[in-house]
Amino acid sequence: MRVLLADPPAFTPWYDHELAAALTRAGADVELATSRFRFGQLPAPEGYRRSERFYPLSSRLFKRSRLRLPLKAIEHLDVMRTLALAQPDVLHLQWLALPYADVRLRFRAPAVFTAHDLLPRRTASKRELWRRVLGRFDRIVVHTDRGREALAELGIDARVISHPVYPSAATRADDGHTLLSLGVIRPYKGLPDAIEVTRRLPDARLVVAGDPAMPLDGLREAERVEWRLGYLAQTELDRALSEATVAVFPYRAELDQSGALLQALGAGVPAVVYDVAGLGEPVRRFGAGRVVPAGDVGALTEAVRELLDDGAALSDARAGADRARRELTWDASAAQHLELYRELA
Repeated sequence: MRVLLADPPAFTPWYDHELAAALTRAGADVELATSRFRFGQLPAPEGYRRSERFYPLSSRLFKRSRLRLPLKAIEHLDVMRTLALAQPDVLHLQWLALPYADVRLRFRAPAVFTAHDLLPRRTASKRELWRRVLGRFDRIVVHTDRGREALAELGIDARVISHPVYPSAATRADDGHTLLSLGVIRPYKGLPDAIEVTRRLPDARLVVAGDPAMPLDGLREAERVEWRLGYLAQTELDRALSEATVAVFPYRAELDQSGALLQALGAGVPAVVYDVAGLGEPVRRFGAGRVVPAGDVGALTEAVRELLDDGAALSDARAGADRARRELTWDASAAQHLELYRELA
């Protein structure tokens, strides 16, 4: 089966890599069509072909500058043309960069879309727009049951394929009281809540590991917080995960699932998460930490305190993270994707 995976803006390059490699191991002929990733080095393709054909100028001339957007809008016309003309057995699109334009997409091939963020933040209020955009596809994939329920409210039927954990070379080398805030730093990820939890727990320290996509303002002045900023190399990411006792995810409800959470679980690190979107599903399913009411810093603090202070509770949560690591594999995900593809090809 010829599968064209497309992530034109390169929003999730590591997800794309792992899925493409797993599909290839399962026997598919896979091309990953994307753009140059602007922030770091990617793994070499494993059996699949990677072509950085999209946004050739804007992905090379700018990083986070908004100056790239007018040029990107012009280049997006070629993205639409390329996707419309593609004729693999299945076209699987990972991201829609410009939904106001993408509502006009037409495909020659059977088309699948993964709604990683369900209704992306900038256009989440445009429900009729997203109903029309998602209606262009033959199948929609989401990562959680909550994601499926959210799209059902739009009249969109979605297939749940759980987000796998990311493989990790991390080892357990924590001091028993280190918290981790992991991933690109954005407003919806609730870093101030993680810092407040650390302030309330005098024996805890917090490692913030990620690239800032927002002003940090006075956050840098917080005590017992270590900042490891930028896109970390895999060795540095593994070091942060090795040192973490518990990872914290005080997110607001602006996504379906968190790749950073799946990185933590993939390293065997328990997580404490706000009960938003689908974040709590793998944590509950595998007993890999704690799920607390959204926005409740007090509950977040007490859940973290329990895991740091109670050795048995921490051991159980670590065992749950290990179960997630064993079951949420990329090969299992690839098998489910191929089953879906065969319905269309």
